[in-house]
Amino acid sequence: MTRRIPRATVARLPAYLRYLDSLGPGRQTVQSSDLASASGVNAAKVRKDLSYIGAAGVRGVGYDVEELRALILRKLGLSTDLTVVLVGAGNLGSALARYKGFDNRGFHIVSVYDIDPKRVGKRIAGIEIRHLDHLEEDLRRTSADIGIIATPASEAQGVADRLTGAGVPGILNFAPTVINVPAWATVRQVDLATELQILAFYLRTRREAGTAQARAQKRRPG
Repeated sequence: MTRRIPRATVARLPAYLRYLDSLGPGRQTVQSSDLASASGVNAAKVRKDLSYIGAAGVRGVGYDVEELRALILRKLGLSTDLTVVLVGAGNLGSALARYKGFDNRGFHIVSVYDIDPKRVGKRIAGIEIRHLDHLEEDLRRTSADIGIIATPASEAQGVADRLTGAGVPGILNFAPTVINVPAWATVRQVDLATELQILAFYLRTRREAGTAQARAQKRRPG
């Protein structure tokens, strides 16, 4: 029976992988404390996470870097490259299409779509922007693993329906709206405004904590 990996652990695996990728070629082992410092959790949490994916470290030595990297890649489904289609070639979509980090991590954007006649036919990062009307036809010829939605909110659900209708199993949605997909598909929501709001909450909390601490220090007798 396959051991279920908690979502929180899955969310931290890319951070561990990023740290492993940053190590020089001569580094053979890595300690849980190193991974903890790089990912913002404690070493015990790292060891627990790695136990879920079957990684076995050696006490006093740590984990073999290449073995651990290969294991994380396999668990994340990145042992083979994944093809990506991008819908929406506005400011955000164009930035995503030009982002080199996708290729470096095994995600290859193979096509970009839009409906704006001012964008269709132009090229982004060497890829010609095609009209969205060609989406299903293209996906019949070459399937895709992931569809990225970078459209206005009003268009996102319709695009998701077309992507899943063409058999795309993974959706990464940057549009500021919740979308629904069939049970066999997986959707991840990236809401930049929400992330900024959450960040603002923590900034306010820290400021208030600092103010309270300063007041407490002033009240202490000299």
